[in-house]
Amino acid sequence: MTDMEEYVKKIMPDIKRVHNSLTMAEHKLHRAEADLDTGSYEEAMLAAYTSMFHSARALLFKDGYKERNHYGLCTYVREKYSGIIEMKYINELNALRTIRHKIIYGDEDINIREVQEAEAESAIKLAKGFLVVVKKIIAKS
Repeated sequence: MTDMEEYVKKIMPDIKRVHNSLTMAEHKLHRAEADLDTGSYEEAMLAAYTSMFHSARALLFKDGYKERNHYGLCTYVREKYSGIIEMKYINELNALRTIRHKIIYGDEDINIREVQEAEAESAIKLAKGFLVVVKKIIAKS
């Protein structure tokens, strides 16, 4: 098994799954915006990350891969798309992944606090930009 095989599984490229993932990314982005409007910042942050996750997943399906876990998805995008996608999106995808993990599972070593409005707004802005970038990459292929 190669290093990358630890993180992703080779499958046939699947355009239907690409489009399904993009649809889910858009849905989660709208959910994040709705959560932000109601002051549910933690939920907005989670939905923004989930939008980015599905955007990234669309790239994997386009390339003929399926992630084995969230970390694997981030690792694949970093290795395959550095230089194509701005590093701010790649870095924030992974940063939001770790925040998601802490929100969902908790972490005894951190001082748990609620997500603030500005953080949720920033995550949504990043998710929007990432979705645009991913759609452009997919449209070119």
